[in-house]
Order: sequence, then C-alpha cells, then structure tokens
Amino acid sequence: MILVTGGAGLVGAELISQLLQGQEKVTAITHHTLLPDFNSENLTTVKCDILDTSCLEEVMKGIRQVYHCAGLVSFDPKNKNELFNVNVKGAANVVNAAIDAGVQKLLHVSSVSALGRIRNGETVNEEMSWTEKSSNSEYGKSKYFGEMEVWRGTGEGLNAVIVNPSTILGAGDWNNGSSEIFKTAYNEFPWYAEGMNGFVDVKDVAKAMILLMNSEIKNEQFILNGGNTSYKNVFTEIAKSFGKRPPHKKVTPLIGEAVWRWSAIQAMVTGKKPMVTRETAHTALASVQFDNTKVLKALPGFEFTSVSESIKNTCATLKQKYHL
Repeated sequence: MILVTGGAGLVGAELISQLLQGQEKVTAITHHTLLPDFNSENLTTVKCDILDTSCLEEVMKGIRQVYHCAGLVSFDPKNKNELFNVNVKGAANVVNAAIDAGVQKLLHVSSVSALGRIRNGETVNEEMSWTEKSSNSEYGKSKYFGEMEVWRGTGEGLNAVIVNPSTILGAGDWNNGSSEIFKTAYNEFPWYAEGMNGFVDVKDVAKAMILLMNSEIKNEQFILNGGNTSYKNVFTEIAKSFGKRPPHKKVTPLIGEAVWRWSAIQAMVTGKKPMVTRETAHTALASVQFDNTKVLKALPGFEFTSVSESIKNTCATLKQKYHL
C-alpha cells in the first residue's frame, strides 16, 4: 500500500493518477480540498491533517511507501506562521509516523527554494545549502527546515529521498500555486521581468518521483528541472498560446519596488492576497539556473519535457478545463 499526502495538490493529484495507471493501491490524504474523481477501486481517500499526529499514525498502518507532497506555498509575509506549521511541523509528524509504522521508504517533495535560489549568475546544484543570504523568502526557509526533519529521520533509520522541483508547470487550480502564472498571462498582465528561473512539467515531477521511490537510491536529494529560461519568455509563450497580448512593460528594480508596495496596499484595502509581494518581485529580477544532471545520471533513460512543450500542453488542458 502506498500513502500520498497532499493528494489534492498539483503534484499529489498527478502522482496519484500515474500510480493508479500502474495498478498500485493508493491511500491519499487531504486536509480540506476534495480530490479529483479518479474513479478507481484502488484509491482510498482519507480526510486527515498532517498536523494531527493520531490520524497520521492510524492512516500509516500497513503502508510501505510514503510520498509526502503536502505543503503550503505562499510568499505572503502574513502566512509565515502557517508556513512553518505545515512545512516543518507537518513534515516532522509524517517522518515520525513513518518511522513508527516501519515504512520502507519516504519520498519528500521539497523545493529549489530550500537550496537558496537567490544566486545571481550561479548554477544551483544539490551540494548548495540554504543560507539567509541566498534566500529571500520565508517559504524557502520553511522548506529547508522541513528537509532537516527528513534528514533527522534518516539518522533514525528511515530510508528517504528528497526532490527539489523548480517552478512546476501544470494544469492545476490556476487560482493557487504555480499554476497562477497561467491565469496571470491569460489576463494580459502587462509587466515582465528579465530574470531567469527553472521550470519543470508536473508530469515529469511525478514520473521521476515514482522512479526514485522504486529504485535502490536512498538518503539522497535531486533537483527536478526541465529547463532554465527567462520569465519574459515563459509569460510570452503562455500569452501567445492563449491568443492574448504578451507582457510589454519591463520591470526595473525601481518599478519592482513600487509594484509590490502598491500590491500590498491593494491587498489591505480589498482583503485579497497580493498579486506581487516583496519576495516574488525580488525573485523575478534574479537570474538563476538549476542543474538537473544528478537526477539524469541516477535515472538512465529519463528525459524532461521542454519548457515550451510543457507550456503548450498545459495551456491546451486549461482551455478545456476552464472553457476558454
């Protein structure tokens, strides 16, 4: 039996889909969001909060593999406490329950943010460690400390693998998470930044996770990155796929400071989450690349989908999903 936490999220839902295609028996837990209808007798859904240790202990009985996909993604400073509660304490709870249940292997979904992504002109690899200087987000900090809980578990006998995806492209809920960039481009957001970032298709993330789980590899971590390109290129390709006007106003550092401050004021007035925060503005201006050679060497024959192809496929799916 396989357990997937965060089954309703972008990665969790794609992972469950691929596991069911492989005829695996899956138990998926979710906190407050309903899972997609997979229409499979091999899927058991359990409502369980990873902060509820009693529930985790119960659901972990008889489990041999755990994919820990649950986590909070936010760059809003107001969510700092919740970030550390979910991404650190939640990870600790999952690790402890897995150890107590005698789980064979745990795969933990982290983020490149946990490696310190603010490294202008540098290529980030798995040997780099998070530092206050290399990170501008509480999110990255929380994911780093979440990883520390996993490494602590390996010291207590747990077999584990950590994956660090870059920005994930996929047709999830475009009101939340990384899928929001598709809605932003569809709404013809006029601003673009020339910073560079890594992007990866959600299908590749799930496929790599399954291959790593079923391998002999343990106590290692891997960057999952399909390609490095500029935000301008990504938003332009998305806009064109939707038949929308591409971004045409360049964000300079000075403008970036003004935009996130204005966005913060709007959020206070409307009560809605800010479209741009200080953290996302600074990240968009940074030029960073991610090295994916370690996972390609570990998984011979595995290939990443190109960023352009991923954008094309995701936009096509979103058009159907939202009747665009």
